Amino acid sequence: MSASAIDLLLARRSPPIHELKPPAPSEEELNLILRAATRVPDHGMLTPWRFIVYRGEAREKVGQMLAELAEKREGPLPKARREQELTRFSRAPLVIGVVSHPKESRKIPQWEMFVSGAMAAMNLITAANALGYRTNMITNWYSDAEEGRRILGLAPQERVIGFIHIGSFTGEVPDRPRPDAASLVSDYKGPWENSEGSSEADV
Repeated sequence: MSASAIDLLLARRSPPIHELKPPAPSEEELNLILRAATRVPDHGMLTPWRFIVYRGEAREKVGQMLAELAEKREGPLPKARREQELTRFSRAPLVIGVVSHPKESRKIPQWEMFVSGAMAAMNLITAANALGYRTNMITNWYSDAEEGRRILGLAPQERVIGFIHIGSFTGEVPDRPRPDAASLVSDYKGPWENSEGSSEADV
């Protein structure tokens, strides 16, 4: 891996969505980003994921439908809360939904297909950042609601992996505390040792 690639990965941060401004990726850049997103492990070559692009006026229409759904679920919304729903998909100039699209398989479990889609989402984020754009991925309440998923273009059997908001950003995002990688790593000791270091034969 080149120094520039590892630097990109180590510096990745998520700016606030409302601070992502035009321009969004061009059509050529978008195609490149999506091609990069597909370069992930995919056991059985099932392609158990797909992408939905939200741009232009469609973002406002999505917001209107989500606001109506929120009022149906919660009752009349306060002005600020309604505005929040109206602008869910129009804060950034481009939103890409990464969707788990599971396939029937006797060999490959559903969770493995979902993980493949999550890797596609991360590749998408990395590719957009490599081209100079910034991203923020969220799910939110509508991802967990059947009618919300329908509004957003998902089929009944599909689930949201994440909505990736993409745009240009010129500010600085303060870094948040990151975990110590060394504290998350252990060497495999095998099933013959328990947590105290004794062999199973001694137990």
